[in-house]
Amino acid sequence: MSPDQIGFVTLLKKEVMRFWAVLGQTVSAPVITALLYLLVFAQALQGRLVPGYDGITYTQFLVPGLVMMTVIQNAFANTSSSLIQSKVMGNIVFTLMAPLSPLEWFGAYILAALVRALLVAVAMLGTALVFVPLPVAEPLALVGVFLLAGGSLAALGLIAGIWAQKFDHIAAFTNFLITPLSFLSGVFYSVHSLPKFWFTASHLNPFFYMIDGFRYGFFGHADVPILQSLLWMSGFFIVCSGVALWMLMTGYRMRK
Repeated sequence: MSPDQIGFVTLLKKEVMRFWAVLGQTVSAPVITALLYLLVFAQALQGRLVPGYDGITYTQFLVPGLVMMTVIQNAFANTSSSLIQSKVMGNIVFTLMAPLSPLEWFGAYILAALVRALLVAVAMLGTALVFVPLPVAEPLALVGVFLLAGGSLAALGLIAGIWAQKFDHIAAFTNFLITPLSFLSGVFYSVHSLPKFWFTASHLNPFFYMIDGFRYGFFGHADVPILQSLLWMSGFFIVCSGVALWMLMTGYRMRK
């Protein structure tokens, strides 16, 4: 390892160990919550086929959406909670004093969030597959959608963590943006079953393309073409990353 890489690797290790120390809370808790959703909805609509998805039961349709919703929420939570915790406790000064470039900050936080999101996704899928058989039609699409979705929400979490001054600000960000957009993204339904207004509104929600694209990786079929989903996610990732990097480079709300 070269001297120039030590700071980046150390920050990455610190961010991974932060959630690894409370693995029961950071991984087990969201998996249990998602499985409860699966249990309730699967029992209520067990055996029903989803229109437009030939031979796919509602339970099978539901699993990829729940996994991606959990990825979205955990990627955002990892970066946002880490930054606001450091700011409130005052120990962010030690990271600011380290010889780290904004790009190294950004890379370490994003990669750590992706590690947490991957652990949650694997745990969720591993548990769900015991009860629900799932095909994997497009594995490359699965990986691409996971990286773009997780990276986008980790970058958005950086923005929220830098902007926030107290834990209540992060809670407001989660309650009024992340959770509503997650639930209105097609996790529990196909958008083709919606009235015209809500069908159109769903296509303005970037989380919809993450859910739909991830579902495509399993079934080889989705509500919109996979290229459209990838373009939307790429654009969202670029915008979030650009804003987060600008905040880091200017020291916005970080040095006061």
